[in-house]
Amino acid sequence: MSEEIKAEFQLDAEDMTSARVASPLSHWSHSAPFVGLRNILPSDVDIISPFTDQLMRFISRFRGADGNNFEIDIALREALVNAIVHGNHNDPRKRVYVNCRCTTDGQVSITVEDEGNGFGHEIVPDPTSPDNRQRTHGRGIYLIRTLMDEVDFEQGGSVVHMRKSAAASSETARKPQ
Repeated sequence: MSEEIKAEFQLDAEDMTSARVASPLSHWSHSAPFVGLRNILPSDVDIISPFTDQLMRFISRFRGADGNNFEIDIALREALVNAIVHGNHNDPRKRVYVNCRCTTDGQVSITVEDEGNGFGHEIVPDPTSPDNRQRTHGRGIYLIRTLMDEVDFEQGGSVVHMRKSAAASSETARKPQ
């Protein structure tokens, strides 16, 4: 893992909880104080697990050992795989940009952006239909939409915004897919 990524996560969360950081997710505004982290990752699938593990430890400080943190973990991993493999085509010269915002009451907003040309997210085939169940690809977008409470795609699909409500309200906020 790069030194830049390690340095981001060596910050003490207690010191950071008083910080207010501007967020690209202004359309999901929230009045609670929050902490934001920004990371730049190489287009290397080997970075996904260590990065996600560290980010989830950070998120857990704001959400506790909530039963649905695994949903954030899976959605984040899927978004990173899509950005690296499909967006950046594993090009080591390209980067993936991750912004995470955690409010003190447990809401989490994550943006993953790649340097690719995007894709037609609205025309991705439904992986639950009988014709698509045997396909080896095509489940990531479905999982992200199912596991997170809100998901928006921008810039032709090269940017995905994901939000998970505070633990108590998450089940009622999620929209069925």
